[in-house]
Amino acid sequence: MKATASSHAAMLAVSALVAGSFSLGAMAAPHITPLALTTLRFALAAVVLWAFLRFRGERVPAVAFHALWRYILLGGLFSLYFVLMFEGLKTARPVSAAAVYATTPLVTAGFGWLLLGQRPSARMAVAVWIAALGALWLIFRADFAALLSFQLGQGEAIYFLGCVAHSLYIPLIRILNRGESALVFTLGTVIGAMVGLMLAGLPALVATDWAALPPIVWITIVYTAVFATAASFALTQFASLRIPAANVMAYTYLVPVWVILWEIALGAGGPPVMILPGIALILLALIAMLGEDGRGRYSISGLH
Repeated sequence: MKATASSHAAMLAVSALVAGSFSLGAMAAPHITPLALTTLRFALAAVVLWAFLRFRGERVPAVAFHALWRYILLGGLFSLYFVLMFEGLKTARPVSAAAVYATTPLVTAGFGWLLLGQRPSARMAVAVWIAALGALWLIFRADFAALLSFQLGQGEAIYFLGCVAHSLYIPLIRILNRGESALVFTLGTVIGAMVGLMLAGLPALVATDWAALPPIVWITIVYTAVFATAASFALTQFASLRIPAANVMAYTYLVPVWVILWEIALGAGGPPVMILPGIALILLALIAMLGEDGRGRYSISGLH
């Protein structure tokens, strides 16, 4: 019972840590290119994850070096998600971007069905759709005319493409894993992403005046690498061993709520009252998924 409570507390912390990357990312986005920011973030995350691996005394098995193209493919999808996230945050509001992220389980379920033949329980399917409706309410700011005409903002549209890449990444983890532990496999993916980003983002890295960057950029880089990546991974791994995958995934839906609290804490003000029904739908989906008995067979990565 105590371990279960600790696991839920861990995932509550993960959802709050992930939410912080939206608010901080929106503040940093105007000052640095997404490629440069993401490349440095992955480099730092790789160091942190490697140090965590050594701290645990876990060795990298020989199988981890088999078919290195797997890490390049997964790292490419992973880095594409983050680049498009920061690109989208140049114009999208953090709450709207977090709502887009809340659609990830629905898209992931689709890829899980196509690639793995996974079918969630009826309860899980209903909860995912309820959350998706709540997310749409937030994304379109309770504007029925915009919703009916599907006038999606440019930033939200760019970030949604990133979320599709993230959703494809999830089932590919199971397909491409060759027996490596979750930590070793994630470290390989982060390094693969870092290498690809350094090659693609070299001009952006060279062109960036690092000394002139405001403190918010460095705060965002450190926060996303240490807290929204390494710490979130460790907490998610802890929880995944003790509670059903469906329950782990459910906390994804808390991210928009946490973003609202982050925005208030950072002085950006509270949300309009009209978006509260969307928040209510997302919380309803969360409660439904936390009541799932473990039949849901797909989960969302804690990395963000």
